[in-house]
Amino acid sequence: MKEKNIQPEEEIDDEVPCCLSQRWKTAYVGFFGFICVYAVRVNLSVAIVCMVKSQNLTTGGTEENGTIIYQGPCRAEAESSSVYEHAEFDWSKTTQSTILASFFYGYIVTQIPAGWLADRFGGRRVFGIGMLIASICTLVFPVCARISVNLVYALRVLLGLSTAVSFPAVQSLWGRWAPPLERSKLVSFTYLGTMFGMVGTFSTSGLLCQYGFDNGWGSIFYITGGLTLLWVCAWFYITADTPDQHPRITEAERKYITSSIEYNTNIRTLKTPWKSIAMSSAVWACLTAHVCNNWTNYTLLTSLPTFMKEVLKFNIKNNGALSAVPYICQAVSGFLAGQTADILRSKRVLNTTHTRKLYQVSSFLGAGALLVAVGYSTCEKRDVAVVLLSLAVMFTGLCRAGYVVNHIDFAPRYAGVLYGITNTVATVPGMVAPIVAGALTPNKSQMEWRYVFFVCAGFDLFGAIVFGLFASGTIQDWARDEVEIEVKIPKEVEVNSDKKMEMVQAENEKTLVSVEPEVTYSTVVKRHVDLDPSDEIVKMVQF
Repeated sequence: MKEKNIQPEEEIDDEVPCCLSQRWKTAYVGFFGFICVYAVRVNLSVAIVCMVKSQNLTTGGTEENGTIIYQGPCRAEAESSSVYEHAEFDWSKTTQSTILASFFYGYIVTQIPAGWLADRFGGRRVFGIGMLIASICTLVFPVCARISVNLVYALRVLLGLSTAVSFPAVQSLWGRWAPPLERSKLVSFTYLGTMFGMVGTFSTSGLLCQYGFDNGWGSIFYITGGLTLLWVCAWFYITADTPDQHPRITEAERKYITSSIEYNTNIRTLKTPWKSIAMSSAVWACLTAHVCNNWTNYTLLTSLPTFMKEVLKFNIKNNGALSAVPYICQAVSGFLAGQTADILRSKRVLNTTHTRKLYQVSSFLGAGALLVAVGYSTCEKRDVAVVLLSLAVMFTGLCRAGYVVNHIDFAPRYAGVLYGITNTVATVPGMVAPIVAGALTPNKSQMEWRYVFFVCAGFDLFGAIVFGLFASGTIQDWARDEVEIEVKIPKEVEVNSDKKMEMVQAENEKTLVSVEPEVTYSTVVKRHVDLDPSDEIVKMVQF
């Protein structure tokens, strides 16, 4: 067994390609893939605003000539909200919340199976097939919505089932493709697509509602579904499950990746250490951070357009564009977090554990504090509210260098199934948060929305405490390679006592063994490799 040293970036062979390498091409196509993932996920959050007929408000609004005029303190400054003329459905607020939440009833089911399948058979086909199904669900949504609301529920559940495979599959893929000191960069860049997906969908959906075909809102689903279908074809052509399986990778890049990854990427993961995973504090820290982050994320993801309309009184054309502004900020912070985190690690300013804690705790505390401030914002100062929301969502982008990549740090071989586990539990907020937001805001008032943001801040504080105490960036014992070594000892051995310590060479590795004459030792040892470049690699394994 030959140990693999993790070399700083400056020591990487100049022949290894970077920006046009296959690992970065995988990141590029993965980036566009997550644009599609979030386009088909969040398109309904904006579309539902112009699909549903406006109902009478209990906060002092009256309707004149198709326009709602607000009699409260916002009347002088706020724009009137136009009643969308092509709205077709009489869904109640409860029905709308349930439709948005039904996505997560499917999303929670396939997380762990997707991670297990990706770790065993490869993330490429798992992600690709899932997105193929998602594109079909999106394309048929307008037709099904006009037939029955029950079909809408069914399609949203199926969409959740199919898109749930995305994160576990890609985590598993990067566990086999990403060199340790490039993980933050590659993973954070890939997941930047989520923010651009939200930005693009939020900013264009409002315009499509007004000017698109098929009553406006229908065009949202046809365009996002069609683009996703085209992406699936590109994904299967460009990517491969491992570097050794890629037909167009250079030999220099293949050797660079396979020599730096902490385990043999060509061996399928057949056995998962479930008990060790359940007892790992690092896993529990990631799970807690994932749940707390998702509560805030899903609350804003599903309810931000509604908040913009009900409290800040933006009309549908401005609503979509302004709902996208916070996610532009998140995209910027997520990109910078990935780049700077790997710089801190490669320059040995911070080790992996401290880097992950710094970014994730900062993400939680910053977002929580700003959301509390948003709760006190009124429509008279709605520009300030947009700025505070943008800064809050910007802080959530720092998680791209926190818990999001942390699974690959401490267990790269099991990154897919680990992300499946944490994301399964973290899907519960997606099921509950929209319903809680709807239940807390029956009268659509600013005071009621304040409590929605207070709940988010509470989750952020709890996540910061747990992750700050228990997170780890060091590869765990149960996640190391198992290698069987058999050592045969010659009969003639000089023995000064009952036992003698002797150095033997086994598979080009120096191994310290306790030997006796005429004895064959066979054991399973775990390769000790730490992701932190500042830590020494233990080359002597005692058994």
